[in-house]
Amino acid sequence: MNIVDLIFARSTAALPAVVSPELQLTFGELKAHMNDCAQRMSADPAWPRKNRPRIGLDAPSGADYIVLALAILKQNACFVPIPAELTASERTQLAKSTALDAIVFAKSAEDWCIKAVVHDSPPAFDEVALEALNPAFIRFSSGTTGTSKGIVISHETLLGRITAANAGLRIGPEDRVLWVLPMAHHFAVSIILYLYHGASTILAPASDPKVMLAMMREHGATVMYGSPYHYTMLSGQSDAVSLGSLRLAISTAFALNTEVAELFVSKTGLHLTQGMGIIEAGLPILNLEHSKDKPTSIGKPQPAFEVKLDDGELMLRGAGIFDAYLTPWQPREAVLRDGWFATGDIAEMDEDGCLYLRGRVRSVVNVGGLKCFPEEVEAVLCSHPGVKAARVSGRAHPALGAMPSAEIIPRYAEEPPTMIELRKLCQERLSAYKVPLFYTFVSELPLTPSGKLIRY
Repeated sequence: MNIVDLIFARSTAALPAVVSPELQLTFGELKAHMNDCAQRMSADPAWPRKNRPRIGLDAPSGADYIVLALAILKQNACFVPIPAELTASERTQLAKSTALDAIVFAKSAEDWCIKAVVHDSPPAFDEVALEALNPAFIRFSSGTTGTSKGIVISHETLLGRITAANAGLRIGPEDRVLWVLPMAHHFAVSIILYLYHGASTILAPASDPKVMLAMMREHGATVMYGSPYHYTMLSGQSDAVSLGSLRLAISTAFALNTEVAELFVSKTGLHLTQGMGIIEAGLPILNLEHSKDKPTSIGKPQPAFEVKLDDGELMLRGAGIFDAYLTPWQPREAVLRDGWFATGDIAEMDEDGCLYLRGRVRSVVNVGGLKCFPEEVEAVLCSHPGVKAARVSGRAHPALGAMPSAEIIPRYAEEPPTMIELRKLCQERLSAYKVPLFYTFVSELPLTPSGKLIRY
């Protein structure tokens, strides 16, 4: 099975598939561009002469990215996105850990080259077992609390994933999805999902809210998929009210807070729908029922999923769970606990069954037996007008085991907030054991390539 063949077997050639400021393609045109690109790739001397080669793609987001990615998948190659923000050493490590056979370096669907990758040692995973999975993608987790994991997703699992995710999204040929996220990080359960279900993807520049809104109106967008950052930026536009014509605005990538949710609805009349996207499972949880009264909840599990809490840790079971971790090689069955996937997220469930993420298992600070979630404390610290960013972690304490310690990036380096101010703010809004005992002012905090805090 190949997901690309299924996409075009279901599509209507004359309907719009991809719209960007530079290029507009119907499904028929997209297929023709993809086939031409695939033929040229396979004829290139640098294209690997083996079954299911692993091909990296180093290209800017846009319509051409979609053409190139589909061309790679069309040839039964395993597609490995290479994010633009990776450093040279990180790119080298990605190529080594996935044992890439080649990399497509592209400026566009017409201007690209293939470079074979030579390794000085065999793959650190079971290559035969990987090939047997019919792999479509290898993606990497953010690595916020440890080593980033290569996550293998087969064509069959990808189909199950996008089908499960669409139970709530209800994307169809009548939809026009406004898209602003980086494709190297968001592709499988989004772009592939839209194409498979016949929708048109409107590619808008993520840094220009005026163009976003203009393209939304021009092409009749019905759905938007963005981060809280994008919704905050759009809310500041004089004509933000036009976003109220969307039937659905999905908030993803990082946590939606009350301030952003309230700002957006006040400007547009539309409530943001937060979802939990996770590389290992797709979009298993979506806040469709309570986006109005509980905007910070990630909602309830989609129909194809079950959830449970194991000592506070969110566990998932359902369609589209990843096939294997690459290094060290762990097939899905070896990772699951009695059929359940442990997400590593600490969650709470209210009386309506709505879920709230509270932190990561590995980042929780145990204060005398009480759990302190760094994310909660960081949100309070960042509400201070003089704080640009914060990271909270545990510092050893002789009596309590650990106490929260805060690193602060001041918004104004010449006039940082005082420790007394910060402590008082935390005391007003947090239980006593959650109030940081130590405060350190820093100029920067370590981030993953996708912009998330790196934690200890």
